[in-house]
Amino acid sequence: MTTTITKTTPYDDQKPGTSGLRKKVKVFQQPKYLENFVQSIFDSLEDFQGKTLVIGGDGRYFNRKAIQIIIKMAAANGFGELIIGQGGLLSTPAASNIIRKYNAFGGIVLSASHNPGGPDEDFGIKYNVSNGGPAPEKFTDKLYENTKTITGYKKARFGDIDLDVIGEVEKGGVKIRIIDSVADYAELMAKIFDFDLLKQSIHNGFITLRFDAMHAITGPYAKHILEDTLGAAPGSVFNAVPLEDFGGGHPDPNMAHAHELCEIMFGADAPTFGAASDGDGDRNMVMGSNIFVTPSDSLAIMAANAKLIPAYAKGISGVARSMPTSQAVDRVADKLSLPCYETPTGWKFFGNLLDADKITICGEESFGSGSNHVREKDGLWAVLFWLNLIARKRESVEDIVHEHWQKYGRDIYCRHDYEAVDSEIANGIVEHLRSQLSSLPGKSWGDYEVKFADEFSYTDPVDGSVSSNQGIRIGFVNGSRIVFRLSGTGTVGATLRIYLERYERDVSKHDQDAQIALAELIEIAEQLCEVKKRTGRTEPDVIT
Repeated sequence: MTTTITKTTPYDDQKPGTSGLRKKVKVFQQPKYLENFVQSIFDSLEDFQGKTLVIGGDGRYFNRKAIQIIIKMAAANGFGELIIGQGGLLSTPAASNIIRKYNAFGGIVLSASHNPGGPDEDFGIKYNVSNGGPAPEKFTDKLYENTKTITGYKKARFGDIDLDVIGEVEKGGVKIRIIDSVADYAELMAKIFDFDLLKQSIHNGFITLRFDAMHAITGPYAKHILEDTLGAAPGSVFNAVPLEDFGGGHPDPNMAHAHELCEIMFGADAPTFGAASDGDGDRNMVMGSNIFVTPSDSLAIMAANAKLIPAYAKGISGVARSMPTSQAVDRVADKLSLPCYETPTGWKFFGNLLDADKITICGEESFGSGSNHVREKDGLWAVLFWLNLIARKRESVEDIVHEHWQKYGRDIYCRHDYEAVDSEIANGIVEHLRSQLSSLPGKSWGDYEVKFADEFSYTDPVDGSVSSNQGIRIGFVNGSRIVFRLSGTGTVGATLRIYLERYERDVSKHDQDAQIALAELIEIAEQLCEVKKRTGRTEPDVIT
């Protein structure tokens, strides 16, 4: 194999965020930009010579070209085998599964998740380790240091690989396998859930469903499993063909962007169940006829009912949630005497807990949930969990949610996103909040007395690593919370996220609209952070 070493100079903006490096496509198209980052990944690894690397992405614009570059660089750097999804496609949970199933050394996942795609939109790349999960901070810190000192990158000289033909080729002693992107994942789901029960429930009409794949990666997976295997009516999965620009839409499964699904589920003759997934297939939105289930409630309900699912019938070892996620799952853990962990945002923080069997189910308020079957959040897994739950309980989504609230109380919850805020203004807001922390305990606004105010820091109970500056928490005596956090998933400016939560035990108040129930907290949040005053905006860009 002929290998070239090309001289290069560092770029100063390649620090990975919450889940890898995300930038505009045009940034990645700069000369040597992608190559620098990929070589820095390889320079951060040890003892991978001759090992297996998984490669795949969500199909967004630049996916195919990036994969051809990565193939040649992986070969030149000494990997012995490459496993690539057909067409260069792999959902993020499917990539995690393949890394684990085939004992790969690791994987490179190409995605900007729920961000828009296209020539003028976003692209992303991250490295997943041998457990199938995102690389931990100690690795991404090392990677970032390497991006600042890189002087050259290696690339093999051979022609492009045909990504569309399943099979195996050899290039310069490197085995390159193109595999069915869907088959291994579908096989795994059949081992977790009761497919026979689901087929029966769909066949007899007890379950009708619509799934919005948002022209993103989950389309082929959902059609194969929901329609071809379980027998849902043709067309139950819509927007099913992955497109490089996601059909011009925003592949973020929430009520703002999955409006087509929302119109169906809140319309006349709504089906039993509705769901959507995002760009790379790791997020989910769950709906029933005339009801939206918040991700925080969904996580709690899944934890409370896990024993109804075949794979978890013997019980679960524990649960975990990201810090901004509502405390609904904490209440389930307390009643079931389960360990419950509060982690920073980012799926990588769940990895150690899952590997150590401290938890079985985990989730984030940002429409992500998962279990120990992979080391990523998994949108279609959550959809199948809910379908299995509906079939077992013989209840509607609305009945399941209200039954849960009656037993555990309701954590009324919402998130306000202020997107593309000037970075200097956003950082100024955070500094303003930090300056108030010491003086807030004991301060009151009506019924809301501050119990504690801090900046969240996490010590990993498995390896002892510490992650600081993970968001501002304001906790009130009555159990309510306000959390402020700058998101690491955007590509322009900064996104300020404000999370608001109020616990309500009174059943007669469970059907309140969240924005009305949280109105006082929303006003307190503005007084504390001054986002409207400092940005000139009158309302959030997205409310979920």
